[in-house]
Amino acid sequence: MKAYERQLITLLEEVRSGSISIHEALERLRILPYEELDFARLDHHRALRRGFPEVVLAQGKTPEQVARAMARLATYHDRVFATRATPEAYAAVRDLVPDAIYHEIARLIVVDRVKEETKLPGVLVVTGGTADIPVAEEAAITAELMGNAVERLYDVGVAGLHRLLDKIEHLYRARVIIVVAGMEGALASVVSGLVDVPVIAVPTSIGYGAHFSGLAALLTMLNSCSPGIAVVNIDNGFGAGYLASLINRLAFQNLSESPGRENEPEVSGKGAGAQ
Repeated sequence: MKAYERQLITLLEEVRSGSISIHEALERLRILPYEELDFARLDHHRALRRGFPEVVLAQGKTPEQVARAMARLATYHDRVFATRATPEAYAAVRDLVPDAIYHEIARLIVVDRVKEETKLPGVLVVTGGTADIPVAEEAAITAELMGNAVERLYDVGVAGLHRLLDKIEHLYRARVIIVVAGMEGALASVVSGLVDVPVIAVPTSIGYGAHFSGLAALLTMLNSCSPGIAVVNIDNGFGAGYLASLINRLAFQNLSESPGRENEPEVSGKGAGAQ
């Protein structure tokens, strides 16, 4: 059960027991379906519809706007975060939400109040080079915050393919693989040709002139001859991590609903936001 579902159930139980009035409950429910700020409308209902609260895109917002949005979301949700955040935005958030933390490489501001959580294994994040790691970390931490135990396999690009083949057992135990690569973006096709699980390809804006800020990698991934690849936009680690989490969650739901679960893998990785 999600944290926000628990809050709603608690509210309904309080009304039934008489500990709060119907009027008080209505006041609390005014944030459904959204809360209006002078610059935004926060979608507090999203956790019920999608299984995870609204995520703040810090890019294009002032530090004060990011802080206000994060503070309001953190009032009603145990786990919220902002993407593409600057240190200045983090400083503003921390003034209002002291337990917020900043992942500098991934540029994520995270508020995580989930004390203990059983995380689902199965998500693997792979990069072509070390320059792709910021986008990969955005994807990996996003998937972790959505309840997955994420494995990382970095700097195994096609310029030294033996590095990938030497770690092929990591590919075989994954249920969904995120491949983050710049330059010509060939790594996603290589990985997809080796596995029977979905591959989410993330082109990055890493490369030289004719790379066109990630367009070359994007087109390579879109034109892959290996079936089973989904492609997100350039540098969109967040979108890849979110999609991977949905796929991984469905995989475990299917396992739990099917007869005979002797082959179901053990769920591991307790603790919130484990790195």
